[in-house]
Amino acid sequence: MAVNISNLRVNGDRLWDSLMEMAKIGPGVAGGNNRQTLTDEDSEGRHLFKKWCEDQGCSMGLDKMGNMFAYREGTDPDALPVYVGSHLDTQPTGGKYDGVLGVLGGLEIIRSLNDLNIKTKHPIVVTNWSNEEGTRFAPPMLSSGVFGGMHTLDWAYNREDSEGKTFGDELVRIGWKGEEEVGVRKMHAFFELHIEQGPILEAENKDIGVVTHGQGLSWTQITVTGKDSHTGSTPMPMRRNAGLGMARILEKVEEIALSHAPHAVGAAGHIDVYPNSRNVIPGKVIFTVDMRSPELSVIADMENRLMSESKNICENLGLEVEFEKVGGFDPVKFDEQCVSAVRDASEKLGYSHMNLISGAGHDACWINRVAPTAMIMCPCVDGLSHNEAEEISKKWATAGADVLLHAVLETAVIIED
Repeated sequence: MAVNISNLRVNGDRLWDSLMEMAKIGPGVAGGNNRQTLTDEDSEGRHLFKKWCEDQGCSMGLDKMGNMFAYREGTDPDALPVYVGSHLDTQPTGGKYDGVLGVLGGLEIIRSLNDLNIKTKHPIVVTNWSNEEGTRFAPPMLSSGVFGGMHTLDWAYNREDSEGKTFGDELVRIGWKGEEEVGVRKMHAFFELHIEQGPILEAENKDIGVVTHGQGLSWTQITVTGKDSHTGSTPMPMRRNAGLGMARILEKVEEIALSHAPHAVGAAGHIDVYPNSRNVIPGKVIFTVDMRSPELSVIADMENRLMSESKNICENLGLEVEFEKVGGFDPVKFDEQCVSAVRDASEKLGYSHMNLISGAGHDACWINRVAPTAMIMCPCVDGLSHNEAEEISKKWATAGADVLLHAVLETAVIIED
């Protein structure tokens, strides 16, 4: 009997119930979650996800980075699987949906296909990537980075948390180190459903963000050195105020980013002031400038102007300045065919949609290096994320999972009996 694919929808109530059930594991102090990677709470969440997947007849794979792969068989044993998923780990004061929606949305499409006994040519695999957040073990997207060839396994194992515990040791401790080599799996495609973590979709009253690109990132640590001295007795013309130098540099960061509007952004997120005393003019300031753009040439221009302007500012103020590139990655262009599958699904289902550039890093950015990849985004209230007050609606979650379902079915190919 022919399947009327246009009528297919996920069970939004069931998806929402699963999100709320997972949120009971590692609760935060203000309604969100603290389920940091490789903690006992992370392990508990993994066990629940594994049970839910096995209840649907999926087999669970596990690699040496603790990445989980729930496998639903296809009809063609030679067809490469279509992968979906995201991450279950959270920030210390994280929300209930960041990452989790992508994993449990993937589980929901398996449940929905099983409800209707729908078979696909390509297998479908739901993935939980370890340590996406990077809050306990830097950097973010660590395990998908190993999978995508960005990091070596040994390097990842040696990442330390604030207590000196290593990723490798903690992975063994919680019992989620597998035997499968990382990155040996081949993918037909990968789709990641995620909350936007920004305000654009809600402001534009759109149901779905069709993610075409991911912003590239540049982190430059700047050290400005002057001379710490008394705030009251040092004459203004004789001061070497490192804090003033930083302030003027940050004004330039704003100016540089705005010159590449609307997609470029820039700010300093990490600032250390020395000696950080009320009545001492700062003698040294160390801060990290985060600049992002979907265009590599723009990032290069922003970096060059940042260094040039900073040198001029510090020279005029009698300060010394040093630069260190402490992180970054190139912009991502997602696969056109996968992006089209997301856009087509949105249109077929009648969901309003718009193109988006992801301002945050995601596992999909690394997987895009080794497989055709796309992302689907749904709105979040006020664009708030990495916060326990992070919130979405059941309607938004359902719309995102519906689009994920149809994009996956277009790619995995329905087999009619």
